[in-house]
Amino acid sequence: MPEQPSYDVAVRALCEFTAKQGDLDLRFTPSPTARQGMAGHKIVAGRRHDRYQAEITLSDTFGALYVRGRADGYDPVLNQVEEIKTYRGKLDAIPENHRHLHWAQARIYGWLCCKKMALREISIALVYFDIASEKETVFTETQSAEALREHFELQCSRFLTWAHQELEHAARRNTALGVMGFPHASFRTGQRELAASIYRAAMHERCVTAQAPTGIGKTLGSLFPLLKAWPAKQLDKIFFLTAKSSGRQLALDALNTLRRETPLRVLELVARDKACEHPDKACHGESCPLARGFYDRLPSARAAALNVAQLDRHALRTIALGHAVCPYYLSQELARWSDVIVGDYNYYFDTSAMLFALAESKEWRVSVLVDEAHNLVERARAMYSATLDETRFRNVRRTAPAPLKRAFDKIGRAWRTLASQQTVEYAVQETLPARLLETLENMIAIVTEFIGEQPAALDRDTLRFYFDAMHFVRIAERFDTHSVFDITLSRPRQQSVLCLRNRVPAPHLKARFARAHSVALFSATLAPAHFYRDMLGLPETCMDVDVASPFHAEQLKVRVVANVSTRYRDREQSVSQLVELIATQYRRMPGNYLSFFSSFEYLDQVANALRCEFPDIPVWQQTRSMSEADQRAFLARFTESSSGIGFAVLGGSFGEGIDLAGKRLIGAFIATLGLPQLNPVNQHMKAHMDRDFGAGYDYTYLFPGLQKVVQAAGRVIRGQQDRGVLYLIDDRFARPEVRRLFPAWWEVEIVRHVSRPRAPVLL
Repeated sequence: MPEQPSYDVAVRALCEFTAKQGDLDLRFTPSPTARQGMAGHKIVAGRRHDRYQAEITLSDTFGALYVRGRADGYDPVLNQVEEIKTYRGKLDAIPENHRHLHWAQARIYGWLCCKKMALREISIALVYFDIASEKETVFTETQSAEALREHFELQCSRFLTWAHQELEHAARRNTALGVMGFPHASFRTGQRELAASIYRAAMHERCVTAQAPTGIGKTLGSLFPLLKAWPAKQLDKIFFLTAKSSGRQLALDALNTLRRETPLRVLELVARDKACEHPDKACHGESCPLARGFYDRLPSARAAALNVAQLDRHALRTIALGHAVCPYYLSQELARWSDVIVGDYNYYFDTSAMLFALAESKEWRVSVLVDEAHNLVERARAMYSATLDETRFRNVRRTAPAPLKRAFDKIGRAWRTLASQQTVEYAVQETLPARLLETLENMIAIVTEFIGEQPAALDRDTLRFYFDAMHFVRIAERFDTHSVFDITLSRPRQQSVLCLRNRVPAPHLKARFARAHSVALFSATLAPAHFYRDMLGLPETCMDVDVASPFHAEQLKVRVVANVSTRYRDREQSVSQLVELIATQYRRMPGNYLSFFSSFEYLDQVANALRCEFPDIPVWQQTRSMSEADQRAFLARFTESSSGIGFAVLGGSFGEGIDLAGKRLIGAFIATLGLPQLNPVNQHMKAHMDRDFGAGYDYTYLFPGLQKVVQAAGRVIRGQQDRGVLYLIDDRFARPEVRRLFPAWWEVEIVRHVSRPRAPVLL
């Protein structure tokens, strides 16, 4: 009996696996955006005659393979199949190995056309379309059906062994997931409810938001149910997305626990700047040794990597360097073959998100887990905003190579004309800067061509402006009522900063949620639910779950200190009050505490005053731009036997995502409501939120601020045996509209004076 097809592969994916060769070469980048590519294809098809057939669905089988794809076009008059490739810059700059890949795809489409239409031969056209000039350059060849069939079977045979391996892996994985049990004797309180809600969402292909308290094991409680749903729903991938590196590590630890029973392939994605081994070199074979011959060595590196169950950044680096390939680009290749991928939000939600693009092109069934999802609002706003700084531009313009001077001069003139029309420090513009955008697009095209010829000629600052300009232009293409264009003038030199500022990311994120099989967003702070629905564009069918806390009021003494103001105008006066309060509590119950402030300046004032007045109390503090090693050293001060006060900024590295259980942390002081700064930008945001949602102050200031407060407070109680104290220091914490945003299990005591105790009392 002939083998029945059981492995589905797209033409493009097949050729990328079998026909890529030579160097990794990113000199011919960036390519046109997806939108520009689609527009280019439409222009080419629109130039053809009425009998021209666009987007022809084709397929064939080879052993276990079912090969499918869509040819860009077929001309029955010429008996010609066309493969259209859009580009920007110089055609000659397209590397030879890219052209080799393009021909491999075109010839497979040639065979599929011959089979479908019973042709004995066919003309194959590779059409390169310049998106700037809209010029077509066409290369053609005529091939017999027999020669094309041999080419098709050669590519399939190269892939077939790998396909069998993947089918065997999937069968083992699904069988193991079907019988996998929860790795602990029982669920924690609240963890089962969280897991059940995520399982139901996966089974019914829906979205769910789950507000669940810290300390119940949300990471394990979200991954386990999705893995259990995997076989029944025939998932292809799980994406576990985090806002910070600490969240990635928690996910990897949980997956390591679950993986003991299953042959899961787990991959950690790390940012390019952290994975790069040669930051001083360009990403092409003439510069970087790990790019030279990358695709020639990729098969052995890929095979070795998939023998390692958990590919965290360290394991991946070891394998990559052992095979002399780039760790970052090896990880991008392995994303195609891994089961669970752990990475930052931007890999799925950003404008050029790799995981989203892969899920789209390969038609994966993916379930997405969004950890600490309260962060997604601000992160998504940043993803869909763009900024250009005139000071940086002037420096770049001054040092630009001669062939680029004219393009930069045009930008400078358009920029100054635009900025000169504004007399106030901050203003929102009614329309986009059409002339400036035109000059930016012109510069991008010229610089792209220049890079193709002289890839090492541009310095880091010029390249940075080039990429910033491309992002600015792309965000401008998406511009709508959800964003504003504003100009800020800096004093005293009147340099301007241009910003396409996203206010509501919902319109951009809706497609991301719709693309996924299921999505679960979870956090300890997702209240009020309507705020996150409005900001993120969650589906109307999205379920909201509020998991009851396993903790009780006796575990955490919550005290609102109502006789202190931490408003900006009152901060200097409040320093002595804060020092007195912190020292008094420390004397009463020596141990480890965290103190949170609205700014580094405020933090420094209180920390220095505490050191001066109470030099015996150990103090350590967060500093600006702390390295990861410095952050680890800061946290290492919190031990079961140590005592002292750690000072940190609210909303920073230590306000969430850290776990200091037991006596490692017995209390926290929060001397701020965490409200965003009162400035023209936020005031304009407030007016917009008032107009669209009827809650300008809440949406702009109160909800984002209190979310940070509750997150920081959640550092204190991490388990059923923990005991601690929390001081919320500001009279505004006593207001009813603020207190309604506190966790339901808190019992709040309002105090106006904290007296010195006579003797310490230990917890």
